[in-house]
Amino acid sequence: MEFNAEMIAGLLGGEIVGRKETKVHTVSSIEEGREGSLAYLTNLKYEPCLYTTGASIVLVDRTFTPSQPVAATLIRVDDAAACVLRLLEMYNAAKPRRTGLSRLASVAEQARVGRDCYIGDFTVVEEGVEIGDGCQIYPQVYLGRGVSVGEGTILYAGVKIYEGCRIGRNCIVHAGAVIGADGFGFAPNAAGGFDKIPQLGNVVIEDDVEIGANTCIDRAKTDSTIIRRGVKLDNLIQIGHNVQVGENTVSSAQTGIAGTSKVGSNCFIARQVGIADHVNVGNRVVIGSKAGVDKNIPDGETRMGYPALPGLRFHRASAVYKYLPELSKRVDALENEIKTLKNE
Repeated sequence: MEFNAEMIAGLLGGEIVGRKETKVHTVSSIEEGREGSLAYLTNLKYEPCLYTTGASIVLVDRTFTPSQPVAATLIRVDDAAACVLRLLEMYNAAKPRRTGLSRLASVAEQARVGRDCYIGDFTVVEEGVEIGDGCQIYPQVYLGRGVSVGEGTILYAGVKIYEGCRIGRNCIVHAGAVIGADGFGFAPNAAGGFDKIPQLGNVVIEDDVEIGANTCIDRAKTDSTIIRRGVKLDNLIQIGHNVQVGENTVSSAQTGIAGTSKVGSNCFIARQVGIADHVNVGNRVVIGSKAGVDKNIPDGETRMGYPALPGLRFHRASAVYKYLPELSKRVDALENEIKTLKNE
């Protein structure tokens, strides 16, 4: 698809600076801009790239004034970041959707498949599965007995969803994710080994959730592991059995949440965070990268470090860490002085 500056400005309510006939057919970052691409300047740290970019059109905030001549056509808008998001959504929605059932897929006769669905090669759909209208199920997906998938959901290649799990509407599950594997539950026995604890629950994923590649969400021992509406999970995350994650919470990659913990709504969890078992994290909590959380966190708090500390306390402690060797020497010197004074 090809658009000119006049069309884009009309759509976004923008003002053109340059040639209104300039055409673009793709979107790029301002650093990697090339002829025929639409770029954007939403962070002034990248302003120098504006003067060297090869992009044909660049979106900028209406209040922005360049300090050098710009070769590209500019479109001034009220909020460049919001307009970029809007354009990307439109571009993505315009991409053709796959439909049809591959003859190489295995779909049980007792499964129910909605209208306008796509099921790719070597996908396995077992009996009792229900797939809503407009779902996109890519090759080599496995849907176990009794799984339900809500309308408009996308399951990318290699996703595995074990029996009895429920996926809501308009979800996106990326390649290699495993939903509903057994929770990590073992009981020590008299012989010094471990007996496996049966995991009889399931996983419930509500509407509008996105789950990253190779993320694993374990089934509950009893009841359900629950991922609430609007949650966004990055790649390589481990969610333990019976965990509950509240609405619109976001977690970056490589986070691990141990069994039976609860995370509230509208939380932000940075990368490589570890949350111990049976911990309650409140609503609107922010947890910094690599933090280790072993105690409950009230609503609205920030935690950083290991063990996780309140944000301000962590920064104060961090400011002291680099001086510890010097402080140790000073303490030793003071102790020697005190001993000398006592001996006099």
